[in-house]
Amino acid sequence: MTTATRVYLARLADIAIYDPNGDQVGRVRDTVARLRLSPPPRVIGLVAEIQARRRIFVPIGRVTSLDPDAVVLSTGTLNLRRFEKRPGEILVLEDLLDRRVSIVQPGDSGPQRAATVVDVAMEQQRTGDWTLARVAVREHTGRLTRRGQLLQLDWSEVSGLVGVPEAQGAANLLAVLDKMRAADVANVMQDLSGRRRMELVAALEDDRLADVLEELPEDDQVEILAALDKERAADILEEMDPDDAADLLAELPLAEREELFGLMEPDEANPVRQLMIYRPGTSGSVMTSEPVILSPDTTVAEALAAIREPQLAPAIAAQVFVCRPPTATPTGRYLGMVHFQRLLREPPSELVGGVVANDIDPIPAETPLLEVTRLMATYDLIAMPVVDSSDRLVGAVTVDDVLDQLLPPDWRDRDHA
Repeated sequence: MTTATRVYLARLADIAIYDPNGDQVGRVRDTVARLRLSPPPRVIGLVAEIQARRRIFVPIGRVTSLDPDAVVLSTGTLNLRRFEKRPGEILVLEDLLDRRVSIVQPGDSGPQRAATVVDVAMEQQRTGDWTLARVAVREHTGRLTRRGQLLQLDWSEVSGLVGVPEAQGAANLLAVLDKMRAADVANVMQDLSGRRRMELVAALEDDRLADVLEELPEDDQVEILAALDKERAADILEEMDPDDAADLLAELPLAEREELFGLMEPDEANPVRQLMIYRPGTSGSVMTSEPVILSPDTTVAEALAAIREPQLAPAIAAQVFVCRPPTATPTGRYLGMVHFQRLLREPPSELVGGVVANDIDPIPAETPLLEVTRLMATYDLIAMPVVDSSDRLVGAVTVDDVLDQLLPPDWRDRDHA
C-alpha cells in the first residue's frame, strides 16, 4: 500500500484503476465500508466500473497503491459479479456526502451544531485495516451570505452519519460528478436510491440534466420527467436534442405530451413535433433536425468557427451541410456537404460552395434504417443527409443514431449490461 495513511474519498471518484502490468481495468465509482458495533466503519473495498458499464467490487486488500492519479491493484484477476450493496454496508459518496449531521465534540455546551458532510477520509490502522476515521464537515451558519467553517472531525464527533436522513442535498456529490461525462453520471444515477436520485436531479442545472437524461434508459427518463414539475420538465425537453426529446415524448400519454408541448417555446417544440411524424424504423425517426447548415457563400473560416462550438456532439461537428437559404430545416435546396478535414486543407477565405462534395446522394426521410446503415458503412460516413421530396434538407442521421438502433433496446439499462 502507498505510504499515505489518510485518503479523502471524494478525491478518488473517477480515478483510473490499473493492474500490476499497467493496463487500465476500470475507474473508481465509490468506496464500500461495513458498519461495526464499535465505530468507525471498516473500509472493505472499492466499487469499480469496468467495460460494458458493469460495476464490480474490488476488495481493499487487492489495492497496493493509492495516489491522486491512479489506484494500482496487486492482481488483474477480478470477480466480475455485479456489485450489490449488502445489509450493514454503506457507500461513502452515495450515503454520506451532503448528509446533514450534528457536531458533538466533547465539552460543547448548548444545542448541537448543525453541519453538512463534504468529504470522508479513510485511515490505515496499525493492524493494516482501513477505517472511516475522519469526516470533513461544513458548519451551518444560518446566514445565506456567509459560509460556515470547514472542520475535520473524528467519526465519533459527528452524529447522524448512520440511518436514512430526512434530507441530504447534493452539492458535494455534484462537485464529484462534475468532471464525469454525462454517460458516466447516468450510470451513477442508476445505482442511486430513488430519494438520492431525485435530490441529484433537483440540484443539476437544466442543460446538464438534459445531457444525462439522454444517456438513461427510457423507463428512467420517463420516471424522472414525471417527477418534475411541468414547467421544469418542458425546460429540460427544450435543452435536449430534438431527436432525443421526440423519443422521450413518444413514451408519454398523449394528454401529458400535449401539455408539455404547450409549455415549450414554439421554436423548440416545432422541430420535435416534426420528428414525431416519421414512421419508426426510418431515417426520419432517428435523425437530428439541427446539423450544422451553412449557405454556399460562407467562408471556410466561418465554417470552422461554426463547428468549434463546444456544445456540438463530435458526430455533428464532423461536417457541415451546404444549402440554399433558409439554413434552418427544412432548408432551401440541398447542395452537398464538406467534411471538417477538407475545411482544414482550404484557405480561410475560400467559400464552402466552392469545395462542397455532392458525390453522395442524400436519402429520403422514409429510408429504412438498415439501408441507411449500409450506405454509411459503404462510404465511411459520419453522417448522412436527409431530404424531403423537394430536395430540402430536413436533418441528418449520425453514426451514433445508427448505433443506438443496432444495439439491443435495453443496452443503456445497467440491469441488462
